[in-house]
Amino acid sequence: MNILNDLTEKIIEFRNARDWKQFHNPKDVSLSLVLEATEVMEHFQWKNPDEIKTYIETNKNEIGEELADVLYWVLLMSHDLGIDVLDALEKKIKKNEDKYPVEKAKGKHTKYDKL
Repeated sequence: MNILNDLTEKIIEFRNARDWKQFHNPKDVSLSLVLEATEVMEHFQWKNPDEIKTYIETNKNEIGEELADVLYWVLLMSHDLGIDVLDALEKKIKKNEDKYPVEKAKGKHTKYDKL
């Protein structure tokens, strides 16, 4: 078993102990995922690059908690939908490598269809 499977099992046990599966339809789980992602963004809102650097040094735990919340919902949703998220990530990386070949994309932020 891998670490993601172990974490997913813990998440499912946590949910099942509280009888929350009844509330976890794809729409609401995806909304929770987005809401947690916006909480990550809040840490950086209205800060310039120097402020961000300082903020990260003093708020890593809080940022980490928000990232953990995002991962929680990703793992829960992938479990409920029967998606192997590691396999999906590997395929997506390959797809992005094809869309953004190094020789065209290196050092550029241009979208693939404009390279």
